[in-house]
Amino acid sequence: MSAPLLAVQDLSVSFAGKAAVQGASFAIAPGEKLALVGESGSGKTVTALALLRLLHDARIQGQAMFDDGQATRNLLALPERQLRGLRGEQIAMIFQEPMTALNPLMTVGAQIAEVLRLKRLLSKNEAWQEAIGLLEKTGIPDPARRAGAFTHQLSGGQRQRAMIAMALACSPRLLLADEPTTALDVSLRGQILDLLSALQRETGMAVLLITHDLNLVRRFADRVAVMQQGRMVEQGAAASLFAAPRHPYTQQLIASKPARDVLENPPDAAAAPLLNAQELRVTYPTPRPGLRGWFSHGAFVAVQAASFALARGRTLGVIGESGSGKSTLAQAALGLLPAAWVRGDLRIGGQSWRHRAALDRPLRHVAQVVFQDPFSSLSPRMSVEEIVGEGLRVHASALSRAERAARVRAALAEVGLHEAQFPGLPGRYPHEFSGGQRQRIALARALIVEPELLVLDEPTSALDVSIQQQVLALLQRLQKERQLAYLLITHDVDVIAAMAHDVLVLKDGQVVESGPALAVLHAPRHPYTQRLLAAA
Repeated sequence: MSAPLLAVQDLSVSFAGKAAVQGASFAIAPGEKLALVGESGSGKTVTALALLRLLHDARIQGQAMFDDGQATRNLLALPERQLRGLRGEQIAMIFQEPMTALNPLMTVGAQIAEVLRLKRLLSKNEAWQEAIGLLEKTGIPDPARRAGAFTHQLSGGQRQRAMIAMALACSPRLLLADEPTTALDVSLRGQILDLLSALQRETGMAVLLITHDLNLVRRFADRVAVMQQGRMVEQGAAASLFAAPRHPYTQQLIASKPARDVLENPPDAAAAPLLNAQELRVTYPTPRPGLRGWFSHGAFVAVQAASFALARGRTLGVIGESGSGKSTLAQAALGLLPAAWVRGDLRIGGQSWRHRAALDRPLRHVAQVVFQDPFSSLSPRMSVEEIVGEGLRVHASALSRAERAARVRAALAEVGLHEAQFPGLPGRYPHEFSGGQRQRIALARALIVEPELLVLDEPTSALDVSIQQQVLALLQRLQKERQLAYLLITHDVDVIAAMAHDVLVLKDGQVVESGPALAVLHAPRHPYTQRLLAAA
């Protein structure tokens, strides 16, 4: 490796005396792509934030020698004023979640222009035109119009591209990319990685990619550094590390691919379908421009003529890119959309949604949901006992408080959460648990009312590979024990291969291919399905 752009020696970070990173050492050469991988809590993000001293109340030790083109300086010892000059200009960062990292009260163009005016001292008009140019470089369609859009008006991929445009505004020498593709579908992940690679080659910047997605690492990185519980356990060239990992933890990470363990022919599979849809169509009203918008609405068709059936004990996987209609289909199945928006015939156990709370209550007992992000779907102000037991107050109101508490403990034990492992478990709050543990709490909340159908909306996309494997194994066990039917919404082909009996492929609201999951995955017929699988 040539003279390093950044050389980190014995980096240690602790909070209130508790070590988060211990003695980490690594280097990045100019123009190199280094991937920092490991499970949640391994110290990856803390390491990156420590380099820019963006951690609150943290004790940081060690050295981080950075070549800014004029001198090599220790980032960890620089005065704040000098470090502020390097942030954004010499070292830029793409944060994991653009919805929280971008200002919701400013247009994306104004946010990029603000960086240009502060760092490069451009005029207001020059900064705006440069912001449009940066958005165009990142591949956003109609960049002049998108520059005037607010964060919520952009898709996930467009928000991530806007973040990249802001990070590249000052042509940094080093880019820190913290899980830049976690919430994106496989096609968008590939596009963002290809974009970063192209920009990296064009500008010559170095990239530190922080991720738990090993498929991305194989595709993107020159070298890999593996972290476990705050320690650097292995480093090496990407090709050689994947071919012959030395450390047991690295071997475990690479081997953590979801395994298929389902009943291929469940006992009730030949019975009448639990969930049945015929010619399902969902249309959203949209505003019309000008005076016409006062008197009428336009229409956006999100799902077009979708027909499918799901029996007890089986899993129907639904895959497609962002905006393909996956989540809309799930909301229709759960009766969460206004009746005026939904056409066609959709029945659960032979019954249709009435769209009246009292009449739909029996169906709410049959169909439950597990959302993508358990941290946002679990109330931070409610204890675990209150969260998991909430459904019993509605569907089993005759239970006494003691009986309800016993049912809560049994539901938590069923998903692998025990008081012996977590003292005071019922009284704890969601922030006291890891991502995988929070997803188990969300699953216990759904299971406690003894449903027959679970809608799983990207249940593992926010989890690292080993925790994902554990959650999928739990779902497989519960399905076999309870004969549960799963409607699985995901963009992860590995999850479909491990869980699904049948699959629907959605594109622009239309079912372009369907059939037995393994047959579709091994021999896709439609070009769109072929592209999805190639991107994965």
